[in-house]
Amino acid sequence: MRIYNNWIVERIERGDIAITADIPLAARYLVKGARVVGPTGKPFDDDGIGMALAMRDLNAHLRVAGEIRGSGPPFGNKDRSRFLQALEEVIQALKRGR
Repeated sequence: MRIYNNWIVERIERGDIAITADIPLAARYLVKGARVVGPTGKPFDDDGIGMALAMRDLNAHLRVAGEIRGSGPPFGNKDRSRFLQALEEVIQALKRGR
């Protein structure tokens, strides 16, 4: 884990918003009470982070075994739109105290 990630984890708290595609890092932010959104608009939450970590590990194993090649599709306008919508939803929820 990079030093700056640890620095952020040490300081992040409930009510903060984090943007990351790093699933293990998202899990650490959630433990601290932060709201977490991926860059494509996928929210990470306590209910789904375990599955996200398991899928990450499975995909890593499949890549090593040669079953998966390459990466996902490039970031596009739909991803940008989903991200902005998800971020707005998190901001509004925090303003409402949820």
